[in-house]
Amino acid sequence: MVKLGLIQTATQTTNQKGITRAARILRKLAKKNTDIVCLPEQWLKNNEIDDFGKEFSEFKKIAKEYSMTIIPGAFYTKIKSKTSITSPIIGPKGEFVGTQEKIHPFDYERGNVRPGKEAKIFSTVCKFGVIICYDMVFPKVANTLAKKGAQALFSPSRIVKRGIEPWQMYVQVRSLENRIPILAANVENQRFGGSSLIVDLTENNKVMTTKITKLTGESGISKEFDLTKYENSRKSRFTDSNKFQ
Repeated sequence: MVKLGLIQTATQTTNQKGITRAARILRKLAKKNTDIVCLPEQWLKNNEIDDFGKEFSEFKKIAKEYSMTIIPGAFYTKIKSKTSITSPIIGPKGEFVGTQEKIHPFDYERGNVRPGKEAKIFSTVCKFGVIICYDMVFPKVANTLAKKGAQALFSPSRIVKRGIEPWQMYVQVRSLENRIPILAANVENQRFGGSSLIVDLTENNKVMTTKITKLTGESGISKEFDLTKYENSRKSRFTDSNKFQ
């Protein structure tokens, strides 16, 4: 069994205030033995971050103290004059274990954001992948991660209020398509619609349905999963895929 969680953030006046408030929620989830926690995309006042180690030093301390894996969100980063939207992963020893770049920049991002080229698998208490916001729209991203061996998917997102309904549909469908739980975190403020969700799956007489847990306000939640229960269904799902033109 593993315990996986989300934090839904609200906008603060500075990065430090935002990180301090999120750290309080992280500690509460850590004390409930949560193994992995995901935060939204671009939830800070200044989302251009070039030094993750410095910006998230408090998160690194919490990760090490509680042997927790933390996905702090996704942010603009610049390397050699090229801008990407990157999600850093903090491992349970308080170190960065890798990053996932956004594969499909959204609309206004396309002009200055370099697309990521790989859907990566990370392994701490389980094998997982990170789907950054708009990447959820494209079935191949989730499917690639599941076929690479992901047991759960996390999605740092920043969804405006008018986009909440289709976003939640995308998350549920990706979960059903790949027989895999998905935890999707969003920002809640005047512009962004919150409604972060955990999608779990239940099977009854060969019919798979979604079981959804939603967040309201600035808050955190975690849920216990037996990730092995999805494996046979996932394998069967993929073998049912026929090649056609």
